[in-house]
Amino acid sequence: MTVQSNTQIDYLDDLEAEAIYIMREVAGQFERPALLFSGGKDSITLVNLAKKAFAPCKIPFTLVHVDTGHNFPEAIAYRDNLAEQLGAKLVVRYVEDTIKAKNLKEPKGKNASRNWLQTFTLLDTIEEFGFDACIGGARRDEEKARAKERIFSFRDEFGQWDPKQQRPELWSLFNGRIHKGENVRVFPISNWTELDVWSYIKREEIQLPSIYFAHEREVILRDGRLLANAEFIEKDDQDRIETRVVRFRTVGDMTCTAAVESAASTLDDVVAEITVSRISERGETRIDDQQTEAAMEDRKKNGYF
Repeated sequence: MTVQSNTQIDYLDDLEAEAIYIMREVAGQFERPALLFSGGKDSITLVNLAKKAFAPCKIPFTLVHVDTGHNFPEAIAYRDNLAEQLGAKLVVRYVEDTIKAKNLKEPKGKNASRNWLQTFTLLDTIEEFGFDACIGGARRDEEKARAKERIFSFRDEFGQWDPKQQRPELWSLFNGRIHKGENVRVFPISNWTELDVWSYIKREEIQLPSIYFAHEREVILRDGRLLANAEFIEKDDQDRIETRVVRFRTVGDMTCTAAVESAASTLDDVVAEITVSRISERGETRIDDQQTEAAMEDRKKNGYF
């Protein structure tokens, strides 16, 4: 048992060291970097890694959140509290404002979501502040399109990503050279798995929003999935509303993020649950990824996170 414990600690140390190295590369190579921060576990992990990377100084990144207006209140409250604790600059831009300003057509009806509209708001925010790098919490194990991304993922002047035109990253050398108007998305925990993230959160005793742990919640039973009941989610006669004990493996827009039934109320419980899971978190709970075979890749090509 001692050998297994030490092996796990060494492995997490290696992942942490790689992520910290990437964070410092971003600070060294870019003039206006930002950290995309939603109040979800992966972005919370990024913030804690950034704190370690630049201690005792403040983190040199602006925190940026694109708010759909349909986010979990628990995550929003956590976002605001953490930014205040860090003394970090927090920029929040709203999809609803983008819809009005650009006269965009908002999806309506059952399973409608503003999720894909976040791309417009994100690109506008990058242009508004002149961000040349945006750090995100995407991981290769989440989804096959994300598995194609490099750690430094180049975006052209339109914010678009071309999976066939990516830079080599041999010997952990990252090329952040860009022209004016271009930017780079950076993924410091790209090589981590969901279990790695949870094991690290447990080791570092990182606080998370309560929705990541088992709690009683009113949910909508729809097509075998459990959606958090909210007034902006359109319902029909086929939907059933019940109270279940659930938790969320991933936290996104409430309209497209399903819960899982779970009794995992502690970090130990969650780690044990994830260890035996055979379905990825997005595969089990993210409805927007199921729309087409290439749903995520199509969104990313247009500038999505």
